[in-house]
Amino acid sequence: MNALSDLANRDYPDRPGVYIWKDTENTPIYVGKARNLRNRLRSYFTGGKDIKTRFLLDRAADVELIVTATEYEALLLENNLIKRWRPKYNITLKDGKTYPVIRITADEFPRVFRTRRIVFDGSEYFGPYPKPQQIDTYLRLIEKYFPLRRCRGPLKGRTAPCLNYHMGRCSAPCARKIDREGYARIVEEVRALLSGRSRELVRDLKQKMKDASEALDFERAAVLRDQVAAIEEVSEGQSVERIEGGDRDYVAHVAAPAAGEGAAAADGAAAPGVPDGAATTGPEGATSIAAPPGGAILVVLQVRGGKLIGKEVFRIGEWGLEEESFSQFLADHYAGVRTFPEEVLVDFPVDEESLSAYLCELAGRPVAVRMPLRGRHTEMIALARENAREELARAVRSVEKDQALERLARDLGLEHPPRRIEGFDIAHLEGQDTVASLVSFLDGRPDRKQYRIFNMRSLHGRVDDFESIREAVARRYTKVLNEGLERPDLVLIDGGKGQLSAAVGVLEGLGLDAIPVAGLAKKKEEVYVPGREEPLAIDGDSPGLRILQAVRDESHRFATTRHKLKRGKRVSLSLLEGVHGIGAARSRRLMEAFGSLDKVLEATPEEIAAKAGMPRETAARLLVSLAGRRAAGSRPPVN
Repeated sequence: MNALSDLANRDYPDRPGVYIWKDTENTPIYVGKARNLRNRLRSYFTGGKDIKTRFLLDRAADVELIVTATEYEALLLENNLIKRWRPKYNITLKDGKTYPVIRITADEFPRVFRTRRIVFDGSEYFGPYPKPQQIDTYLRLIEKYFPLRRCRGPLKGRTAPCLNYHMGRCSAPCARKIDREGYARIVEEVRALLSGRSRELVRDLKQKMKDASEALDFERAAVLRDQVAAIEEVSEGQSVERIEGGDRDYVAHVAAPAAGEGAAAADGAAAPGVPDGAATTGPEGATSIAAPPGGAILVVLQVRGGKLIGKEVFRIGEWGLEEESFSQFLADHYAGVRTFPEEVLVDFPVDEESLSAYLCELAGRPVAVRMPLRGRHTEMIALARENAREELARAVRSVEKDQALERLARDLGLEHPPRRIEGFDIAHLEGQDTVASLVSFLDGRPDRKQYRIFNMRSLHGRVDDFESIREAVARRYTKVLNEGLERPDLVLIDGGKGQLSAAVGVLEGLGLDAIPVAGLAKKKEEVYVPGREEPLAIDGDSPGLRILQAVRDESHRFATTRHKLKRGKRVSLSLLEGVHGIGAARSRRLMEAFGSLDKVLEATPEEIAAKAGMPRETAARLLVSLAGRRAAGSRPPVN
């Protein structure tokens, strides 16, 4: 199994939701939504993948899920999480089709318009809108009743406003017909409309309509009347797409398995006396946590303005499965928040009256705490509970990794579990393009930032795996000594006694013989350690052995991938240099500019000439030569 096999083999829920790829530091690097999480995530591990997806998987260490009730909710949540976290790869990676959003720019006098492109420049985004008529309705309403500027770029002082001003569709800040404060009030009304606060907006507009009538400004009152009617119509039409207006937290839990029960109990159950169908929450960023034996995982689903915007995850210890403990959790949690929901809906019995009074005092306004028994709120509680089960499964897997490392320490006779394991492997083709890979695992998971590739310098075309191991180990741990880098708890060599002996000799010469070393031979999955002629007697089903196999397989994958790249580059350069007029320098420029022979073949002679700095005639001759070799079936593999 390679390092991603654990992710590939998980049993993902057959539900809509959002998935969050995270790196080794638990930082979100990509957020996507799916109609069916199981099918979408399995697609990452099957079939051909484009280079962007491979790039993402090379850096992903884990994936977290948030299950939603509908695909639409998943879409809204995906959008909110991208805006909150700004994941590294969401700018270049897209999950299928993208939906338009409404953007309010960060200018002094903002513009409002439709876009599909998110730019992190301080602008605000509302949506996304899966149905074109939704966004069209909002934009028509804004254009008609909220006179914001439509011209692009910086405002230039004008002596007279444009036609839009005279049509009542622009307030003409360019001609100073409105000041910054007045314009900001219009923007705030648009913001209220788009963020689901239409009830509050309508109330304010009705008051303005009443004031206009009392002032006998009936024309103004009629415009406000039509504006109110249009907003109410839009709000009514969109309400079916929302969870339910308002700000609410849905808090649910699952009981963790008692110590010794293992992963079989990871489905979780409600505490005694607590109804099933509950949901759980946790801190911003949806951080994974260790499973508390016999305790509980709690998830908080946060709904703001009728939209699911995120989840928080918490744990309570074994002492926590009592009404008093759940109440204490809520009191402690909300004592530390800055913004309060209107309601907190829970799946466990608490002293609702006392907690409501306490939260009211903290928030300075009413905050209700209750346990719903029926209706839409129980559906959201069930959804939160489903997320809690998923979090519990993740927590149990983390505990299992810790247990596997403890078992590995016992199997190898180590003093403590090997948190940091570094693995080496060699790849070549009959002695050519030999590379050694170094992979690093931390707590049983790949730490790709620490991966390294060594191009062999000492072989000169010879086939010598032992010498390759010696060179790679020497270069790695000489640098560790010189730069004071972290030393691993275990070094794993892909191979048997010979490869192991080569690595041990180098470490002893460097004075690093205290670092444990092991070799894992592929043929019979035998584990060798220094000082023993025979392999260790390790159970084939040992979780510790599976950790070693994952490190070995990942080092093999990494070495093989980089060897193919190196070989492909060498063959490509050789083929290019075989064309009259193209030498080593032009060959390198071609590969730097286009990346592969396939890309060269897709280019025109003019593009090749411009990017590689050669005459057009030479570029045309190159294309003829490459096309001829492809037609003859002699084109080498390109990478």
